[in-house]
Amino acid sequence: MNYGYIRAAAASPEIRAADCAFNSRGIIAMMKEAGGAGADILAFPELCITGYTCGDLFLQDSLLSEAKSALSHIADASAGASLLTIVGLPYAYNGKLYNCAAVIYEGRVLGLVPKAYLRDYAGFNESRCFTPGNHLGSGKPLSTRALFQFSDMTDMILGVEIGEDLWAVIPPSAYHVKAGASVVANLSADNEAAGKDAYRCSLVANQSAKGICGYIYAGSGEGESTTDLVFGAHNIIAENGKILAESPRFTNNIIYADIDLSLLNAERRRNNNFVPDAPGYEIIAVIRPQREREFKNLRRFIDPAPFVPSDPETLAKRCEEVLTLQALGLKKRLKHLNMKNVILGISGGLDSTLALLVCIRALIMLNQPLSGIHCIIMPCFGTTGRTYKNAVKLARLSGGALRVIPINASVLRHFSDIGHDPEMHDLTYENAQARERTQVLMDIAPQEGGLVVGTGDLSELALGFATYNGDHMSMYGVNASVPKTLIRRLIAYEAGRCGSDELKGVLYDILDTPVSPELLPSEDGDISQKTEDILGPYEAHDFFLYYLIRFGFSPEKILFLAQAAFKDKYTADELNNWLIIFYKRFFANQFKRSCLPDGPKVGSVALSPRGGWNMPSDAPADLWIRNLDLE
Repeated sequence: MNYGYIRAAAASPEIRAADCAFNSRGIIAMMKEAGGAGADILAFPELCITGYTCGDLFLQDSLLSEAKSALSHIADASAGASLLTIVGLPYAYNGKLYNCAAVIYEGRVLGLVPKAYLRDYAGFNESRCFTPGNHLGSGKPLSTRALFQFSDMTDMILGVEIGEDLWAVIPPSAYHVKAGASVVANLSADNEAAGKDAYRCSLVANQSAKGICGYIYAGSGEGESTTDLVFGAHNIIAENGKILAESPRFTNNIIYADIDLSLLNAERRRNNNFVPDAPGYEIIAVIRPQREREFKNLRRFIDPAPFVPSDPETLAKRCEEVLTLQALGLKKRLKHLNMKNVILGISGGLDSTLALLVCIRALIMLNQPLSGIHCIIMPCFGTTGRTYKNAVKLARLSGGALRVIPINASVLRHFSDIGHDPEMHDLTYENAQARERTQVLMDIAPQEGGLVVGTGDLSELALGFATYNGDHMSMYGVNASVPKTLIRRLIAYEAGRCGSDELKGVLYDILDTPVSPELLPSEDGDISQKTEDILGPYEAHDFFLYYLIRFGFSPEKILFLAQAAFKDKYTADELNNWLIIFYKRFFANQFKRSCLPDGPKVGSVALSPRGGWNMPSDAPADLWIRNLDLE
């Protein structure tokens, strides 16, 4: 399966001004190279057949005739390549000269798209030779309203614009995408200047984001005349606001990237402002044989931690934003209720640690004393010395009020009341402890005039790894939309900013502690119940969750992406098994998510029934796991 990918390429051949034979040889050589690399679409720079810097030579019949001959030669050479190629040339029509992009496939020129906006500033004077083509619509040999649709992938629709068109207030590509284009190619000859590459990248990325499309930008490079300008062969491929590939400047080469059409379709479906309503377009079919192509080596990076930015500076900014959003949500709720106290259970684990850090921020924002944070530690059968000591240290160092309330006796009394054998370490044994802790917190809340702050996170909610009406319940859940993989980074961020070496040491030790509900006793005093040994690694489950909720990808595609992301860490069988666990638990536990407490949404993925995620509690997972390997 190709999973909705098409391979895009942008090429900058070496150019000789006004030497069409030389230029066409370079174009054909790069076509063959791109075809061999499995490219589906290949874009060349503006006026690449003649060179962009021909000046008044564009008005010479000899050059125009030679350019048409070269185009025919390039079209002939495209036969058998199964590659949609876009090249630039000057083209005379109805007594006027147009700067055009020729779209070629399998020996044929499918269409000519003229440049709509000419550049007559900053050393450019295109209107000296060319006429703007924005008056040429569908039904004409040259048309700014022509789109090119693959017959075997009907959601692969190409629109074309040229150079300055991208810089226009409303670029032609804005209409192309509203008419259905999923990919836009721009043939450009923009000159280089110090720092201009960053601006160009932002422009391309922004246009791909606004159009929810793929964007292929091919720039002129070495060989163009340098009378007054230098061209950098800057090629860019973007997708929905993200740069997938970028060439080093001043090096004529080809870049590749795999554009995800299913991702773009998912984004367009969920964006109700994206309404196709651009009439007057002509759809030209690109007749391709039906083929099942396996993308074994994706030409794009698949991040194994999609919730966590890989760039340290971006990560630090993200951590500060998320912590601020969490704290602001809690601050507003406390202010609305006129409460000065928060109640939370501290376990020495990741989730309660993050919740405590958020409470500290919220009370500082309210100019309230930190003594209003009531840290309740409730050790029971599975509590280990390490987590208990860290919980006590954390509570004391936070400046909050500490209460230690062992719940062993209460739980044993409850077992006696319901006739449960305490030696039977089953779900009742575990749930009774979680519900007892929640009851303690809920009863302390009115005692102190405070709000019970929930500690459960997004990953646990997805997997249903919470006791219904136990740790599942609170009066405000500050971590409800924060995944486990990000929680680690948030705590590490706060540890790095911490002025107390002692507190920093506690935070780092908590980060180093295995994730565990600590509900089962241990003979040696170590943690005996490790969550990731039961469910699989949270980094894998967070990966599955991101692509399920954010883009609605199929299980087969999510597994394919996971194999690409974790290829050096986990086997395909391991990922397959964990994905089955994920789907089974995700569908079986919707009833817990249907009655979640309020909590702040901090990212693009959330599971609150009030806008984050809404599904029936009784939907079966069969359809989603049917095609996964169940053996």
